[in-house]
Amino acid sequence: MADRSGTKGTAVAEITLAVSRDVVAARQAVARVLKERGLSAMRITRFATAVSEIARNAIVHGGGGRISIYLDPGKAYLRVECRDDGPGIEDVTLAMTEGYTTAGGLGRGLGGAKRLSHDFEIRSAPGEGTTVSMSVKL
Repeated sequence: MADRSGTKGTAVAEITLAVSRDVVAARQAVARVLKERGLSAMRITRFATAVSEIARNAIVHGGGGRISIYLDPGKAYLRVECRDDGPGIEDVTLAMTEGYTTAGGLGRGLGGAKRLSHDFEIRSAPGEGTTVSMSVKL
C-alpha cells in the first residue's frame, strides 16, 4: 500500500479497474483498512458493498478506471474516489433514480451505493467520464 500525503488525505491504496477481480481487490482493500480501524463487520460490509458497485460500474459502463482510497487528514473518514474515462452519465439525477438501469440490472446500484455511504458525490458529463467520491465515518 502506498502511504503518501495529498490534499484528500493519506493515500492507502490505488487499484486499476479493468477486470472483475479488480473489483474484488478494491473491496478487500477497503475492508482491510476499515477492519484495522475497528469498524464493525456490518459497517465494513455495507461500505465494501458500495465500493464494489461503483468499481463494477467503472468497468462495465466506463471501460475501466482507477479507484483511490484515502484516510482524511483528521482520520475521521475513509474516502474513496473512483474515476473512469468512459462516455459519462448524461443525466446523473435520472441515473440515481431507484429502478433506472442501462444494463438490464435491478437499477439499485448508484442509489444503493449512496445509501451505504456517509458522503456521496458523482461528477460526470457526456464524453468526459465519471468520478464518484464517497466516504464512511471511522
